Amino acid sequence: MAKLFVLFEHAAGFGLFSVSEFEEVSMLQPQVEASVLDLSRFNSIVKLVGFSPFKTAIAALESANAISEGILPQDLAVFLDTTLPAKKKKLTLGVADSKLGAAIAEALGIQCNHLGAIPEIIRGIRMHFASMVKGLTAQSAGVAQLGLGHSYSRAKVKFNVHRSDNMIIQSIAMLDLLDKDINTFSMRIREWYSYHFPELVKIVPDNHMYAKVAQHIKDRKSLTDASVSELEEILMDSEKAQAIVDAAKMSMGMDISVVDLMNIQMFAGRVVRLSDYRKQLAEYLHSKMGNVAPNLQSLIGDQVGARLISKAGSLTNLAKYPASTVQILGAEKALFRALKTRTNTPKYGLLYHSTFIGRAGIKNKGRISRFLANKCSIASRIDCFTEAASSVFGDALRQQVEDRLKFYESGEAPRKNTEVMEEAIALSEQLASTKKAKKRKSKKLENGESKKSKKVAQE
Repeated sequence: MAKLFVLFEHAAGFGLFSVSEFEEVSMLQPQVEASVLDLSRFNSIVKLVGFSPFKTAIAALESANAISEGILPQDLAVFLDTTLPAKKKKLTLGVADSKLGAAIAEALGIQCNHLGAIPEIIRGIRMHFASMVKGLTAQSAGVAQLGLGHSYSRAKVKFNVHRSDNMIIQSIAMLDLLDKDINTFSMRIREWYSYHFPELVKIVPDNHMYAKVAQHIKDRKSLTDASVSELEEILMDSEKAQAIVDAAKMSMGMDISVVDLMNIQMFAGRVVRLSDYRKQLAEYLHSKMGNVAPNLQSLIGDQVGARLISKAGSLTNLAKYPASTVQILGAEKALFRALKTRTNTPKYGLLYHSTFIGRAGIKNKGRISRFLANKCSIASRIDCFTEAASSVFGDALRQQVEDRLKFYESGEAPRKNTEVMEEAIALSEQLASTKKAKKRKSKKLENGESKKSKKVAQE
């Protein structure tokens, strides 16, 4: 009969426990669940064989990171090899994580199991761990768990630098939805208010301004020469303000009841608030792109870069795409249709909305789209895998695209890529060194102020 040992990973160290009557216990799981709550009954089944405490907090963090990735830490391998019986073929090791069990089985040749009664046994060990290990109190165990939890979470947050790309994906989706809604609502308010004041449409073509003016005017008959200054504050144009007052005096629109005007005013206010929120969201997207993908932002702008990230699913996925995929990203339907019908494949997808494609000639649109996709791929990789975020490379890549456009138009040879990149690398290193120097100065100032405050407190 194979003897059962259970491995328990705690923030204070690794614990190895022996379990008696495993065959009976595994068959009677309800009894195991009941005995878990009682320490005396649990100690009769589960006994501590060995405990290997972590020497430092760094060692605990390294072991936790390794276990989370399914890697066997060296300290744990040595602990198991020295604590377990020599005849390892006649024993079974219970583990909480199946990946860790596979790593132990591969490295040490120990049969591992994570099913059956083992989860309940580990639950009991977790509940009574401080009582089963000598010299370990519940308070010290809690402190160890808190410290390791903070450091582990901090490391995970640092590792996932581009967690904010989810905010970019949601922001660009919301921005597109707002554009559609604002356009629909603006057309509705124009059509609705035009029954009363049809001349206003030609004078104020902008949707946002039209809704603001309609909300302010209400009944056109209330407009007088004194209203010109108020309209001028909204439109920032004295000629348009005077034209509105003149048109109101000779308008061909019909009269509308007070209730209708109230509804029009409320709807116009809703359109104005949506437009204001749309501007705030665009500013938020600009700031997020500057933090997450500054090089991609400086190369092709906020919205096109955000749409590329959204289409790829994340900045990391976009960085993994080759330039050929980035070029046709967003034109999948046209691509598969062309492959089925054996016609020409599309030259560009979302990159079509970039200003570079619009400025290029008809013959050069395909060339510049390939070149731009190549630079976008480089920019996304720099943004994804660099430690110090800056837009230095994005500015250099943008200038390269500008030079390529000039080359297609006038034949002027652009600079070599190696020269441009060497300059960008030197500039980025210079910026990084200046940032480090500023941080050191700020830390020195903070330390000096803290020392002064301590001296004052002691005096």
